[in-house]
Amino acid sequence: MRYLMTTNAGSSTPDEKLFAEMGRFIEELTASGVLLATGGLGPATIRVSSSGDEITVTDGPFAEAKEAVAGFALVEVRSQEEAVELARRFRRIVGDGESRIQEVFTS
Repeated sequence: MRYLMTTNAGSSTPDEKLFAEMGRFIEELTASGVLLATGGLGPATIRVSSSGDEITVTDGPFAEAKEAVAGFALVEVRSQEEAVELARRFRRIVGDGESRIQEVFTS
């Protein structure tokens, strides 16, 4: 099962210890084949919306900084519970904040 895990921007600035711990976590997940992709997201966003035949493109940002998605990980695990455990481990490393987990449907 694949899951997209996203995290909101935290209020604190990451330090070298956090980067080192996160590096080890990413290496572990990559070596085990669980981590398919990961990355940080820039603050600039573009919204593309449609209504009938009209397409509107609007430059952002749109949400408060603390609500903006700051990063993602695409993982392949055996169960939702395993995805939740990975998110718990991630939150223990990065501290206060919020992460979301969504199943990715594949054909």
